[in-house]
Amino acid sequence: MSDGKLVGIVLVSHSAEVAASVAELAKGLAGGGAEVPVVAAGGTEGGGLGTSAELIAGAAATVDRGAGIAVLADLGSAVLTVKALLAEGDELPDGTRLVDAPFVEGAVAAVVTAATGADLGAVEAAAAEAYSYRKV
Repeated sequence: MSDGKLVGIVLVSHSAEVAASVAELAKGLAGGGAEVPVVAAGGTEGGGLGTSAELIAGAAATVDRGAGIAVLADLGSAVLTVKALLAEGDELPDGTRLVDAPFVEGAVAAVVTAATGADLGAVEAAAAEAYSYRKV
């Protein structure tokens, strides 16, 4: 457990609308997930398709509550942008992790798990486990 602090979650998509919708869905399905700090970092500063290091860094600072930050990304360059920010070392808060998980299912699992007060490792594991969800 994270001694009352909740893990923050950043959802990085090439589309602001997709990131915001996934954040809304995850918080809605989590029930108590309204307490979890979740921020969408989608698109570019100008509202176009793409990724923005500045939006991602700002979102991470916004959700930082001292319990770590799980970052989920949708596609290639979103992942590369997060990796670049992590490699720079001072762009993202300490305890920020890029989580290897499916974007939608992983986001839901991450928010649901974070809402229980679980630590960053448990949130990351729950999101990654979403790869094994079968639909048939």
